[in-house]
Amino acid sequence: MMTEFIETAVVGGGQQGCSVAGSLARLGYRAAVFERGETGQAWAKERWESLRVNTPNRTVTFPGMPYDGDDPEGYMPAREVAARLRRYVGQAGIDVREHTPVLSVEAPVDAPAHPDARFRLHLDNGRTVEARNVVAALGGYSSPRLPELTARIDPSVTQLHTRFYRDPRSLPPGAVLVVGSGNSGQQIAEDLRDAGREVYLAVGRHKTSPRRYRGAQVLDWLQLLPLEGNLESASGGRGNSPVLPGVSVLSGKAGGRDLSLGVLAGKGVTLVGTVRDARGGILLLEDNVRAIARDAARAETELLQAIDSAIERHGLVVPEHTPVPPFDSSRFADYGDRLDLSARNITTIVWATGFVPDYRILPRAALDDSGMPVHRAGAGTLPGLYYAGLPEGGSVMPLLIASTRVQAERVARGIHLDNTLRHRSPAALGRLWG
Repeated sequence: MMTEFIETAVVGGGQQGCSVAGSLARLGYRAAVFERGETGQAWAKERWESLRVNTPNRTVTFPGMPYDGDDPEGYMPAREVAARLRRYVGQAGIDVREHTPVLSVEAPVDAPAHPDARFRLHLDNGRTVEARNVVAALGGYSSPRLPELTARIDPSVTQLHTRFYRDPRSLPPGAVLVVGSGNSGQQIAEDLRDAGREVYLAVGRHKTSPRRYRGAQVLDWLQLLPLEGNLESASGGRGNSPVLPGVSVLSGKAGGRDLSLGVLAGKGVTLVGTVRDARGGILLLEDNVRAIARDAARAETELLQAIDSAIERHGLVVPEHTPVPPFDSSRFADYGDRLDLSARNITTIVWATGFVPDYRILPRAALDDSGMPVHRAGAGTLPGLYYAGLPEGGSVMPLLIASTRVQAERVARGIHLDNTLRHRSPAALGRLWG
């Protein structure tokens, strides 16, 4: 059997991978996308039913396919994102090979079948493919992250990660504890509470912001203005790090709205401290509800002040700012250092503890000591290796769907540059300016 050669192999058929293939097609290059499941698998099958994208519909764009709906300031359901991505793949003629996991990527290639091959991909179906370029579009949501203490919890309690939560009806009767107060944790806690469930939320470090500020969305300000300081950090939030992780907690429900611990407490969600250990039916907590809420309020104030400063520095004509009310600790109460699951009739724990990126399929030389890619602006350490969907410069903003097209086009330009110089076609470089 002949070994297939593909100029560019893209690993991952989400919005990042398909957008890279679409950007390459617009430049006249062929790429094949290898997807472990279906196109848009995460949006279609690995998120809860009520989830909506956290950025406006106008930001859900792909290369050559702007948003064409009638609600640009709305927030589309996750399933609609998957449907739009599948439509884009069909319209752009992208070669997506579904249900074809890549087991490993080999480089350098020993005795390649094709002289231009720099990589050999070993597929789950037993075949191999050679490629000059590989784009790893695996994202940061490869494997659910669960703490070790889950094994010490009474087995009568149902435990599941957010990846496997679908809707309130799918959980056993009884109260639900959601562990983690990032976007997923707070949105799922609200989803459960709105359905009439008794909900406890174990808080953790997170950020909040208003949905809109001074005439624009806060996320628009973060995208458009160079702000002083790293206010949307991708690192930290673990251990003793003082840096708060992730983008701000917001909700796309009901036309887009703010979401915070105060909002959830007002709805009747019981806030408890960070889970530190477990002994059967007892969870040991850090008694830190007020401290967590205070830190989130401080980070929000710093963010808005940075936006104010940038607006003033650029001389922008916008509405005057509304002072942020000072943090009111009386709205929050520390819970204590123990949570008795049985006494509170908590029958289910939903772990909103994030995901662990998994890049082990790549050559070891492409990764650092912790197994994470070494890259600069999406270009890896090996010639021909690129990444899409990774944070850059400590910021998680490139992970938002709004940044997909920009990242994809940059990767495609890098591949185009390599190709035109290799074939000594400097006239083709003009397309990089288009």
